[in-house]
Amino acid sequence: MIVRNCVGGVVFHKDKVFILKNEKGEWVLPKGKIRNDSLPTETALHRVKYEGGIDARIISTAGETSYEFYSLSRKQPVCNVINWYIMEDPKGKYKVNVEEGFSDGGFFPIKEALQKITYSQDKSLVNLSFKKYLVLKEFEELEEVYV
Repeated sequence: MIVRNCVGGVVFHKDKVFILKNEKGEWVLPKGKIRNDSLPTETALHRVKYEGGIDARIISTAGETSYEFYSLSRKQPVCNVINWYIMEDPKGKYKVNVEEGFSDGGFFPIKEALQKITYSQDKSLVNLSFKKYLVLKEFEELEEVYV
């Protein structure tokens, strides 16, 4: 089995999260394979920019997911292991990369996004990441008051 190391971003703008509709009609989060000697954080930020046109900043780690599929071209199973980062986009502007096969996307309210997202582990990831994001933002605001 081929194991591929990937990274992705759970990108928030206020109380919304960014998701994309891929060529299979699945609602997913931006992600991609770590290539060459790239750092995971660089790759995650690059994928969010490439797939969604978003200039995000990383706030924290979010966790890890994985999934397996059979690659017809390689004629063997592949396991993608994805490390996720909680990101923030203060502007809320995006541009879905249709040339990459995405047909729709944008920042959606959390409840709506959770209904749209195709895979249950991605739904859990978004739900937990949003809770962590809110706590981190609260600490950030307190820090600004007291520093």
